Amino acid sequence: MIDDTKFQVIALAIIFDPAEKKILIGRRQNDYQIPALTWGFPSARILHGEDVDKRLKSRILAKTGYEVKNLGAVFARTSPSKEDLFQIFFLCEIFKGREKVGGDFVELKWVKPEELEDHFTTPFHPVLKEYVNNLK
Repeated sequence: MIDDTKFQVIALAIIFDPAEKKILIGRRQNDYQIPALTWGFPSARILHGEDVDKRLKSRILAKTGYEVKNLGAVFARTSPSKEDLFQIFFLCEIFKGREKVGGDFVELKWVKPEELEDHFTTPFHPVLKEYVNNLK
């Protein structure tokens, strides 16, 4: 039997600047998926058959103005705010471009790893928190 339940996959980019030891986040307004969401990582919805790396890099460029290197997946979970949403977090670094707000972001901000949780209005998983705090 085939389960026809809709399930979405979102790739999220933890864009880390190793020189400044900061992470890039963006502010959204009126997020249609998770209304409580304000600040978050740049992300890309992945459709069946899409190349995850290409899609993520394309959406990061559109939302931030930066081209990034994807250093690999670091964490995955089912969203506590939306149970039909599977999130995969990737560590990325900028290799060229200039900051330009786009896509669903209205503002971009570089923050220290330990400041991330202060900006997020949605649950921040303890394992993810530990990972980003160790990027220092």
